[in-house]
Amino acid sequence: MGNHELFMQQALEQARKGLSEGGIPIGSVLVLDGEVVGRGHNQRVQRGSAIRHAEMDCLEEAGRLSAVDYKRSIIYSTLSPCDMCSGAILLYGIPHVVVGENQTFQGPEDYVRSRGVQVEILNNEECIRLMTEFIREKPQLWHEDIGE
Repeated sequence: MGNHELFMQQALEQARKGLSEGGIPIGSVLVLDGEVVGRGHNQRVQRGSAIRHAEMDCLEEAGRLSAVDYKRSIIYSTLSPCDMCSGAILLYGIPHVVVGENQTFQGPEDYVRSRGVQVEILNNEECIRLMTEFIREKPQLWHEDIGE
């Protein structure tokens, strides 16, 4: 198992945690120099939050890092980051995003790439299955989360 798969499995653990709490199953980890420094999962439902998407929760959990640290990091997300989360990635200068899947939702990947960020899509079967099942079982909650 390569590093991307290893870290994506940790993001998936976060996604499953969110689902078990009654939330939306999206998870994220921030990796700095090969070590996980932040973990997060979508907590909009659990916290009644407007902004606690998985990537935002992960960045918050990582705490304050220096600009130099962000520029050496990789963020993993089980689902393609939305506009808000992509904006945070750009704001902090995170140069590399690894996405579990973008079939159920695709954020502004082309724009993020145009700003110099490397975006890799794994098409991870478990990420796809988790979101597909969630969307089928709770479409109203999914549409609330993505603003439809």
